[in-house]
Amino acid sequence: MQMLKGKTVVLGVTGSIAAYKAANLARMCKKEGADVHVLMTKNAVNFINPITFESLIGNKCLADTFDRNFEYSVEHVALAKKADVVMIAPASANVIGKIACGIADDMLTTTVMACTCRKIIAPAMNHNMYHNTIVQENIRKLSQLSDEYTIAEPDRGMLANGDIGDGRMPEERVLFEYILRECAFEKTLKGKNVLVTAGATREPFDPVRFVTNYSTGKMGAAVARAAMLKGADVTLVAAHMEVEVPQFVKVRRVQTAEEMYQAVLTDFGTCDILVMAAAVADYRPKAVADEKIKKSGSGMTVEFERTRDILQELSTRKTRQFVCGFSMETENAVENSRKKLEKKRLDMIAANNLKTEGAGFGVDTNVLTLITARDVTELPKMSKLEAASALLNAAAESPLTSSVKVNG
Repeated sequence: MQMLKGKTVVLGVTGSIAAYKAANLARMCKKEGADVHVLMTKNAVNFINPITFESLIGNKCLADTFDRNFEYSVEHVALAKKADVVMIAPASANVIGKIACGIADDMLTTTVMACTCRKIIAPAMNHNMYHNTIVQENIRKLSQLSDEYTIAEPDRGMLANGDIGDGRMPEERVLFEYILRECAFEKTLKGKNVLVTAGATREPFDPVRFVTNYSTGKMGAAVARAAMLKGADVTLVAAHMEVEVPQFVKVRRVQTAEEMYQAVLTDFGTCDILVMAAAVADYRPKAVADEKIKKSGSGMTVEFERTRDILQELSTRKTRQFVCGFSMETENAVENSRKKLEKKRLDMIAANNLKTEGAGFGVDTNVLTLITARDVTELPKMSKLEAASALLNAAAESPLTSSVKVNG
């Protein structure tokens, strides 16, 4: 799946040493199917050659507003009409100031003024320059125009002059996620609150040991990311995960099944869609030792007790929420999952079989069967992000979700 296929991405590059990062960002957008156009200020060409971009994106790199050797007569207007998103990375203090004051005196600033799409600004400069009162005022001015501009907050780290401070341009993968959030998916969940659980809970029986499972959190993270890309406000209740938490989501960290229950309960009342993708322990040690249990004899016996069944508990509290559970099976996946659907009063359950090729823990793909009271939809093998998108599409199309009043 190329998430930017059919989209036009305009990258603006200004005079900063961080301009070298923009080349990889352009490549990432191109790889995802975007038609990428790069606009450079005259100072930017002193840091990176336009030929670098042209080799990566297959389009001419534009810098001169009145370039007579190009096919368009007014390039800034033509690009402005085509653009789905504009990102200026790196954005110098000079260009930020120009845009904030409506000054359009080169190819980059004239195009920005003519664009009606989202403009994402990624400041990159010296620490003191970034914190200059005038620069901060210009950034605040653009931030307040939230319908048009997004500010990608700079990182703190080592700067070009060797100082440690603010003003470092975020890494390309971070900036790329800003672009994806803007135009990768249709905003079918805009205005919805989506609550997702992910990862493996850990149930301790002494200070150094615990019982857990093989879940890496990849599927739950994919659901949270897909929901965010579709425009939802997302809260992720994360147990142990071996993948990064997606950007632009609110995170609640938990360890045990009981902690996950309490966290989910906190946000359940205000959510529109709940997706329980976490692998929650069914049992926990009945007693937890205060000190490390020492070896003795030839074996050890641990007594277990049931943990709370979170979905079962929520079935008594459910009012208007669309609730989707997950079911990992090794046999009779559809039959066993349908029983869970009915017992726990779920709106949908996503079933997968651990023995199916391309499904299971730790892999980047999944093979889901989406089960509701009326339908069974078998999805083909696909990436976990694609599977998450299909699951959320089914949730969004549900009459229950469609009738939900947007919170706030």
